Amino acid sequence: MLDFNQKGKVFITCKDRSVTYLEQEVRELGFVPKSITRTGLEIVASLEDCMDLNLHLRTASHVLYEIKSFYLRNAEDIYRRFKAIPWEEYLDVDGYFSVNSVVENESVTTPLIVNVKVKDAIVDRFRELKGRRPDSGSDFIGLVFQVFWKETQASVYINTSGETLAKHGYRKIPGKAPMMEALAAATIYATEWNTRVPFINPMCGSGTLAIEAALMASKRYPGLYRNEYAFQHILGYDPQAFLAKKKKLENKVIHDPGVAIVASDISLQAISFARENAAYAGVEHMIDFQVCDFAETEIPERPRGVIMFNPEYGERLGENEELELTYKRMGDFMKQKCAGYRGYIFTGNLELAKKVGLKASRRIEFWNGTIDCRLLKYELFEGSREPR
Repeated sequence: MLDFNQKGKVFITCKDRSVTYLEQEVRELGFVPKSITRTGLEIVASLEDCMDLNLHLRTASHVLYEIKSFYLRNAEDIYRRFKAIPWEEYLDVDGYFSVNSVVENESVTTPLIVNVKVKDAIVDRFRELKGRRPDSGSDFIGLVFQVFWKETQASVYINTSGETLAKHGYRKIPGKAPMMEALAAATIYATEWNTRVPFINPMCGSGTLAIEAALMASKRYPGLYRNEYAFQHILGYDPQAFLAKKKKLENKVIHDPGVAIVASDISLQAISFARENAAYAGVEHMIDFQVCDFAETEIPERPRGVIMFNPEYGERLGENEELELTYKRMGDFMKQKCAGYRGYIFTGNLELAKKVGLKASRRIEFWNGTIDCRLLKYELFEGSREPR
């Protein structure tokens, strides 16, 4: 049985190009990263801390707690080395577990081989010690073990999250080509929006950007919308501690933060979906939903804030000609009606972005799935800049 207060090595993963914003979140929670990679960062933390990290992080994918690190030469040694690990200290014999692997070793052609060998080692150890074995499979519905093996160094982690944290749990109707919630949160962090000035999201689709902005402004964290994590299947887990942490999340909520958030779309159905998602998240009252062409979006004059577009990228043949006009109109709209705001366009089509007609002051790199994207920043100030 694990001591949930024992400090150890914890690695928090995220999508490539999002680690800057994950680091920001982790530091705000009081942790200091020991090392940072393209897709995550390492800290020293306990399983108790991992529970808090899972409940709070908006831009993370998984929170991994290391249980063993050792020399592993080749595939022939997998079964022996993994069978020696005391799995019965982490996993109940009546439980369920899965294994996932990331491998860079010349003796292994596919991580699936590692997954199978590790599973065999775990169940055989249980059979010898207990006379029976836990169930296993590929679903993240119980305890999840994560293996990283590079050349001759292997590490085993408990994936305390289970299913990815990138889905925040409130979006019941995804709509057309939705942006993943963790990506939406990362792009909002990239705008440096301070949650006190207006956030305007024309062409809002199913509302993910506007909802994430409302969640940030009202201090609603993803853990409010999720009740199942892999850490709940670790031996030593205290359900009362989890309930207490959920209660603390509820007590942090600012029900009326007094910030203007606007979400508009020409599609009545899209706004209907966005409203429903916002209602489930508990922030419908915070968002001014408008059914209109984006150029007719009503923009608060004071104070100046952030306006952010996530238009289509023109992935299908024949779309670009129509979208060229749309991108040009976005530039005209920001120039003519959004003076004093900071403007942003998130796009996976830099050729279309040239039609905006404004010079981007920053080009921030992101991935949207496998699409190479940019968050383009446009300075729309008139006269002297006001403090933000």
